[in-house]
Amino acid sequence: MLISRQNLDLVFKGFQTVYKASFDGTSSYKDTLAMAVSSQSREEQYGWLGQFPALRKWIGDRQVKALTSHGFTIKNEKFESTVAIDRDDISDDRLGIYAPMFSEMGRVSKQHPDTLIFDLMMKGFETECFDGQNFFDTDHPKDPHTGVTESVSNMQAGSGPAWYLFDLSKIIKPIIWQDREPYEFQTVNDDSETGVFMSDKYLYGIRARVNCGFGMWQLAFASKAPLNAENYAAARAAMSAFEGDQGHKLGITPTHLIVPTSLETEARTLLIADEIDGSSNIWKGSAEMIVTPWLS
Repeated sequence: MLISRQNLDLVFKGFQTVYKASFDGTSSYKDTLAMAVSSQSREEQYGWLGQFPALRKWIGDRQVKALTSHGFTIKNEKFESTVAIDRDDISDDRLGIYAPMFSEMGRVSKQHPDTLIFDLMMKGFETECFDGQNFFDTDHPKDPHTGVTESVSNMQAGSGPAWYLFDLSKIIKPIIWQDREPYEFQTVNDDSETGVFMSDKYLYGIRARVNCGFGMWQLAFASKAPLNAENYAAARAAMSAFEGDQGHKLGITPTHLIVPTSLETEARTLLIADEIDGSSNIWKGSAEMIVTPWLS
């Protein structure tokens, strides 16, 4: 192949097509687990977190609910993946050997949010959310705006692998996915570039500015106790009892059970089996199941 601007552009478009086909064809849990927010700066502050508005009967003047700033901020992070292709491989038309690599790059890029989200979930026992408590904690203040000291728990203690219950039926989600600059396929393939001139290699890669953070803790519950019918029922009951600032029920209904691969058998027993220990399984079909190695 003649090395020309036109041909290099065609090579880039070819690699980009392979990447995009794999990216589009790869599944991801991001849209299921997280509320997508378009970021406009280096970081975004979510002062409205903690506000679960409810309708009240209109008596007298409107009661205006001020949006109190909690100072909860998610900073965008920059991510990249870059490969170098020898100029001679392009000149010799050896492009086909790189197709699997760019296809894999598309898959990895599509699932990169999953790795960030599940890693954040595992850190939820030791990472603060908007109310100053760890996201999974036994001491969430019921009403941080008025100083009420009553505590609410969204976790079960234990020594085993963690499993999670999420209510993903609402617009607001337990996780926030922040997108400043989405995953973009790029190249440096100009012979006048110093790096290309010195190494005789063209660069291709992915660049993104994104991040994730915790949203509403009331929509999530985590447990390190054994995953069995008793603990599962207790977790569901705890979530259903969550109330808002004014004492109104939030209407939380767990929709997804999320587990590491080490708990897949227990999760399938709870949600799919007709019977448990010889008795009818009342929890069959009570939630959708997500099993992922990213929680291991």
